[in-house]
Amino acid sequence: MMTRPDPARVLGEAGAMIRLALPLITGQLAAVGMSTVDALLAGHYSAQVLAAVAIGSSLWSLAVVTTIGVMMALQPTVAQLVGAGKRDQVGPLFRQSWWLAAVLGVGLLLFVREAAPLLMRGIGVDPSLWPQITDFLHAVAWGMPALAFYFTLRGVSEGLGHTRPTMYFGFLGLALLAPVGYVLMFGKLGLPPQGARGSGMATAIILWIDLLAFAAYARRAKVYQDLNLFQRPQRPNWVKLAALLRLGLPMAVSLMMEMGLFVAAALAIGRLGVDPEASHQIALNVASLTFMVPLGMSMAITVRIGFAVGRGDVSAIRYAGFTGIALTLLTQSLSTVLMLSIPHGIAGLYTNNTRVVALAAQLLILAGMFQFSDGIQVASAGALRGLKDTRVPMFITIFAYWVVGFPLGLWFAFGRGLGVRGMWMGLISGLSMAALLLFTRFYLYARRPLLIGLLADDANKQLG
Repeated sequence: MMTRPDPARVLGEAGAMIRLALPLITGQLAAVGMSTVDALLAGHYSAQVLAAVAIGSSLWSLAVVTTIGVMMALQPTVAQLVGAGKRDQVGPLFRQSWWLAAVLGVGLLLFVREAAPLLMRGIGVDPSLWPQITDFLHAVAWGMPALAFYFTLRGVSEGLGHTRPTMYFGFLGLALLAPVGYVLMFGKLGLPPQGARGSGMATAIILWIDLLAFAAYARRAKVYQDLNLFQRPQRPNWVKLAALLRLGLPMAVSLMMEMGLFVAAALAIGRLGVDPEASHQIALNVASLTFMVPLGMSMAITVRIGFAVGRGDVSAIRYAGFTGIALTLLTQSLSTVLMLSIPHGIAGLYTNNTRVVALAAQLLILAGMFQFSDGIQVASAGALRGLKDTRVPMFITIFAYWVVGFPLGLWFAFGRGLGVRGMWMGLISGLSMAALLLFTRFYLYARRPLLIGLLADDANKQLG
């Protein structure tokens, strides 16, 4: 049975959650800011380079999302070790993750260089853009190993509850990208102009700088000193690597399913004409920015629940999960109010085209309506991730996005003649279904203390 919550404990949990989440949120916003800087620099170079960088970035993001998803296995694993009082096992786990990062980094480097251009042709990209997209991808691919190793450091740090480095190095990359990108793209300091290739080179260079800076920080900061992170690499431990993959691969698939939904929606909307596509991109950009807040909260929920599982503290799991979800709903209410109250004003920041502004404002109202669903689904996924429950959530996301959301979007858009608004209604349906099912799954865990207790015991056995 669940007892009445203790207000003092809820407030304490909320404070701890916010302290963890704020650096994560700002770090995620910095990552979005880097995409914006890329677009601004490319747009000032030429419309063709802007298109090439936009399409190339979409293909590159397939590899990025795969890396992030797999390496996210470290956060709950490290958090459970810390909660169980087994900090001495964090260092060996970190060094095992290097093998995973090396395989991912090299494998996805080859994918971006070789397979992504074939994918570009397969989806019907304008052939005039192929050379510049290929230049961008061949350059940016060299940053993939750095990204993979960067997320080993970030996974350990966040799993420890030390989230500020995510903010520090997110803003470091954002601050450096504009000058480095400008020099390489436009050909300054005696260098030839590189265009799209220069944009890819700049991103790869920044990824390596972020990795080296984070590694230097981790060597010196006191919070890591007892972990002996940088001892001699160990032989691959296939049991530990398999455990990380069992946890990380479903998360990678889940992220790919959500990303694929929005990519497929954009391709379908492209059949409706220029104005609907432009309005969709405006609304999607706004929704992506606001999504960084619940995404940061979900990462904090993962860590707090991971600590509790490691301790075998069933009540702490409940408090962390439900408090985090409640905080997420609170933050989402703010973005909902903004989108519903001034949709024309927000859309007007992007364009002076009155037709696009009017249509984008309608989409922003719809986006405002799915803020709560989006918040609940990502927060609930974060709670389940803290319990190391990722396989069933993967199937939930596949069902919600591709069996419910996308087919309904197509039906509303083309079958019912609602156009771009109909596609967004489908997106709302998919996100709402994911929110309902993911929250229900966590709620059922919270209602069954024996099951959570067995889960915590099992986690401790695996970690030991």
